[in-house]
Parts: sequence; structure tokens; C-alpha cells
Amino acid sequence: MTDDVRVRYAPSPTGYLHIGNARTALFNWLFARHYNGTFIIRIEDTDANRNIANGEQSQLENLAWLGLDWDESPDKGGEFGPYRQSERNADGIYQAYIDDLLKKGLAYKSYKTSEELAQEREAQQAAKQAPHYVYEYEGLSDSQREAKYAEFEAQGLKPVVRFRVPEDKVYAWDDIVKGHIEIGAKEVGGDWVIQKADGMPTYNFAVVVDDHLMKITHVLRGDDHVSNTPKQMMIYEALGWSVPAFGHMALIINAATGKKLSKRDNDVLQFVEQYRELGYQPQAMDNFIGLLGWSPKGEDEIFSLDQFIQMFDEKRLTKANAKFDQKKLEWINNQWMRRDKEKVMPQLIQELVNAGLITAEQAQTQKDWLANVIEVAGVDGISYTRQIVDLVREPFFELGEISDEMLSYLTSEDGRKVYQAWYKAYQALPVDANAEQYMATIRSIQNELEIKGRNLWNPIRIATTHQIQGPNLPEMLVLLDKNKVLATMDAVAKKYLS
Repeated sequence: MTDDVRVRYAPSPTGYLHIGNARTALFNWLFARHYNGTFIIRIEDTDANRNIANGEQSQLENLAWLGLDWDESPDKGGEFGPYRQSERNADGIYQAYIDDLLKKGLAYKSYKTSEELAQEREAQQAAKQAPHYVYEYEGLSDSQREAKYAEFEAQGLKPVVRFRVPEDKVYAWDDIVKGHIEIGAKEVGGDWVIQKADGMPTYNFAVVVDDHLMKITHVLRGDDHVSNTPKQMMIYEALGWSVPAFGHMALIINAATGKKLSKRDNDVLQFVEQYRELGYQPQAMDNFIGLLGWSPKGEDEIFSLDQFIQMFDEKRLTKANAKFDQKKLEWINNQWMRRDKEKVMPQLIQELVNAGLITAEQAQTQKDWLANVIEVAGVDGISYTRQIVDLVREPFFELGEISDEMLSYLTSEDGRKVYQAWYKAYQALPVDANAEQYMATIRSIQNELEIKGRNLWNPIRIATTHQIQGPNLPEMLVLLDKNKVLATMDAVAKKYLS
């Protein structure tokens, strides 16, 4: 690719960073970095009623957390700013082009009320017609249309500006992902609004002006934008501008249901911030998202951002729907956690602080002990850091209830014998006994009493940890306070064995 690549991610601050939007941002970023191009962030905030507080900040913070950087943006500036559409509108950037289209007769002012539009739609539905806008100035000369404008203005009506859709025209492009696409002008639903009554440009108009003025060369976006492309091509043509290369990435579907991933789908967490809060690693999120609708060569599935940059090839973007598989995401995150335990360990300890199991001060002074607890509890088996809380809660910080099943082991004839032998042997062991000494002691009780398997191990586990299963018992005993364990065994004997 010889031309200077300029791509953009243009979110609306109407919500937090969705997985689908994160994929759009990531693929545009990879495209730019692979070709030594420019990655731009532009904020499309013209729909003020839907914008949320901190929406823009959340987008930028989560993109940065994912490891993405940008070359031009509202917070960074650049030659083609401003980079917020509201500011661009205030500067009159869009109005100049709207006035140009009005002057050329390629757009017009429409004063139809919402009630009139609703009546038209009902009539079309009753006549089994596809919904479309009915041009209200048919047969009128320019002067007659201007007279109508004045008449409506006198009534206090505020117009929208509509683009006059050319009839019987076909808009075609060679999509980077989907190949050749053709959409007829009649399929867009008639003349469409390019400027709202409040003076704000609509998305399909503003995005064309911005992409042209910012010299965007390639537009990679979701499949749901295919229907917007002919409208945008109309504006490019009307203003005499070259059209960028379009690429529409495959839909993301819920692997469990086969349905399009929807923000209303409560079965799947869909916002990057939610995964961040649960303790997913940014490298894992990049890795997982980077495989949604893009296939690398070979069988490997674990890739860093640097590896993605090197091997990125827009020709390998897939037409088939991308499956959002929660289990695969968990597996990928587990792989990344295993790769860098040193980096993840402080996050795991912080989870224990957040859960109230330990104070920040204790976490600082006992970090080596906590690291050992986390390792013994089975950190290699968790999918994200928040899961460590339930793994270590019992017996390292709390004791659970003794169930009826546990009691059946503990109060049986074998169970009572094992308890007595274990209590005596445990008392005799040094405070700093290691796992091998604990194992040798238990084996000794096994040989002495000729009791083995669950009938041996379960009474010991229950008496010391109130658990019937869990991590390797000798390794746990090394980390448990001996005086507390003895107190636990005393309480068990008093309540259940006396």
C-alpha cells in the first residue's frame, strides 16, 4: 500500500466502550500501525440528548487501557481539528456545505411536521408500499418552492434540510471485506435529512464532511453500516469528492444463541469496562477481540499487539459472522495470566483488599504469604482475577459451615479415630513444618490405623478447614496459623465429637 493511510475511530459519547466498538477501534489501529499510517479519534457528539456524562472520557480511558494510542484527537489536537463534531458545527464547517447543496438544488428545506410524516407512513403501510419520503415540492419551480419556504417560515415552522436522492441510480463499491456491493438509490427510503431542525447535521452527512476534510483514506466499520454507505456516497458525489475505501466487518453474534450481539442481551457482558473491573487483562482482551472476524495464518491463538501489527492483513477479515465465545475469552485471559504472574499478583492481592478480606496495610506487610496462599489456592485455574476471592476466602480468611455430609465422615468410627490421631500428631509437629512433614505424618496415621482414601483425608480436612475438598492439604497447612487450626479442631471436637 503506497498511499499514506489515514483511518479513524469515531465514537459517540452516548455510552461506554462496547466490544463491537472496541473491535472497530482495534482493527483501525492495527491497519494504521501495520502501514505506518495515522490513527485518528473523532468524537461524534451531535446527538446531545443521548450523550452521557464522562462518555468521551470513558471511551478514551478504556482504549488507552487496551494499549491503543492515537495520533490526532480532541485531547491531542492535530492539523484537521477540531475533533468533536459539536465544535466543528459551532465553527460553521458543516453549514457551508449544506448551503452549497441548497444553492445547487441538490438539497431542500422540508417543513413537514411529525404528524404529517406519521400519516404518510400509515398510508404507505396500508398500500403495502415500502416506507419512503414523499417529495412535497413536486412540479414547483425554484421560485415557487422559495415562496413555500417563506409561507412556512411565517407560520413559525423550523425546517430540516433533506438531500434530493437521485432516481434510478445504483451505488456500487468494492468492499474491503465483502467484495463488490451494489445498492439502488430507491432502497434508501427517499430523500433523507442532512440537517436537523436544531441546526445539527445528521450522522450520514457530517461523517462525509469530516472524513473528506480529515483526509481519511479507509473506513473500516461494522456490518450494520452497509446501508449507510450509499447515502454517504451520494454526498461525496454531490460535493465532487473522492470516496474512501470502505470495509464492513462481520456481525458479532452470541456463540451460545447464534443471535446478533445486542446491548439488550443480558447473557453476555458487552462493555470493556465490565471486563476490566472483573480483572481481565488488556492483552487478553486485545487478543480475543482481534480474533473476532479476522483469521491469522496457522493454528496459534495467543498473540500480542505487536504480533497483530506485524501480521495484520485486511484481506483476512472474514465475511462470516464472528462468534463471541465467553469460554474462549476466559481461556485466553487465563493464558495471559499464566504468562505474567509477577504482573498479575498485585492485582490478585488487590482483589482481596477490595473484597474486605484483608486491609491495604496487611496486604503490604503480608504480600509474600498472600502470594503463596493465592498460588496454593489454584490461581492457574481461574479465568479472571476477581475469581480469586472465592478461592481463598475459605479457609484462609473464613471458615464455612460443616454440612451433614461432612458430619457423616467426621462422626463415623473411622472418623473419630483419625481425628484423635491427627490432633495428637499435629500438636507435636513444629510450627514451621513443611508440606513433606505434613504428608509424612498423614501417611503415618494411615499405616497405623489402616484407614485410607476419603475415610482418612476427609476427617482431617473437615477438622482443620471445614472443607471436604480443596487445594493440596499439606501445602495449605504450611500457610495456616497453627494456633488457629488447633482452636478450630478444639471447637469441632467440642461441638460434634464430645
